[in-house]
Amino acid sequence: MTRPLSPPPRKNPVARTRQPTLPPGSRSRRALGLTAAAAEGRFALQVCAECAAVQYPPREVCGRCLSERLSWKPVSPLGVLLASTTLHHSNDLYFRERLPWRVGTVRMDAGPSVVAHVHQDCADGARVRLALKLDRSGQAVMIALPERSTPHMEDDKTLRETSCDPKFRRALVTDGKSAVGQAVARALLDAGSPAVFLGDPQPWRRDAAFDALAAEARVQAVALDVTDTDSVERVAASIGGKVEILVNTADFEREGGLLHRKDVNTARDALDVNVLGLARLAQAFGPALCARAADGVNNAAAWVNVLSIYAHVNLPARGMWSASKAAALSLAQCLRAEMRAAGVRVVNVFPGPLDHKWEQRTPPPRVAPAALAGAIVRALRDGLEDVYVGDVAQEFRARLAENPKGLERELGQ
Repeated sequence: MTRPLSPPPRKNPVARTRQPTLPPGSRSRRALGLTAAAAEGRFALQVCAECAAVQYPPREVCGRCLSERLSWKPVSPLGVLLASTTLHHSNDLYFRERLPWRVGTVRMDAGPSVVAHVHQDCADGARVRLALKLDRSGQAVMIALPERSTPHMEDDKTLRETSCDPKFRRALVTDGKSAVGQAVARALLDAGSPAVFLGDPQPWRRDAAFDALAAEARVQAVALDVTDTDSVERVAASIGGKVEILVNTADFEREGGLLHRKDVNTARDALDVNVLGLARLAQAFGPALCARAADGVNNAAAWVNVLSIYAHVNLPARGMWSASKAAALSLAQCLRAEMRAAGVRVVNVFPGPLDHKWEQRTPPPRVAPAALAGAIVRALRDGLEDVYVGDVAQEFRARLAENPKGLERELGQ
């Protein structure tokens, strides 16, 4: 049984912070199909269209019939742990700092045998379930887990290295006066975060729900306006070294397209919050997060951007806002590439229409703020990179893969 984690001790201020190292990150182009599945929490392998053989490792042609018609499909993750061993020596810097480390061979019910990292609650000869997870280098790895959940299994060292669990990690929610921000803060507290810094973009505006949340012992309100560089830098100088998870909930959403506006003020405001706000936050908080990416149990782990499914396809009824979300997605991909060198996960969340005041005339289904917050916490625990929340987002995700032009035309009607 996994021993539960203990709260980390207070850090010695004169002790050297451990520098981040990464596991080997080289993968073939075919193997990146595993990474695509792991980023969304799916378990998929190549399956031959000719003989139905399941392939592992990923390859160019079928290992049985040499067909090139290999497609990625969901397969059963169940299997048997044939044998395992515990490594006590490694020449790789990343694993040498984390020894001992358990690995083993699993014979899958679907056919292949795989070498995987092994959870400590798995016994040789027992049934296990495989999971695709992203390691600190951002690449997919196989992990053998117990067939059924065990107490405190999320505290296993192997899972902790591939997740961003809020347990014992302090978080910053950039806009605590939005319904989404307040729901995210409560979800993080419920998930075991010892402290949540709650951004207040407008201290002059009173909000009863915000005041009630800020009065809780583990919540600290901070004056944070993402459109003001000085405000962002002041907060970063004060708490930047204490934040292990940053959730950017700042958003400026307004109705309206392009042709019938007589000015660019709405576009300027949307870009200032949704795009330049992200840039200001990244420049102020990013270096400190990267510097503490290997800092023990409560290392800096994740940056979460709450975007929208309309970052992938423009909604003309909110054309300016959709364009700002598309620009924010592009910037978030840049941030992901830069933070990957330190092993910090950048999580992009794509909800459908949210159930708040700026979506008043949008018909159901809409995503409740609490549902979005729950999805964010699950994504952190599972170590995901891309999360689609709600029926609309899930449908649009499938239709963009199948017929993007058809979706574009329907949204324009």
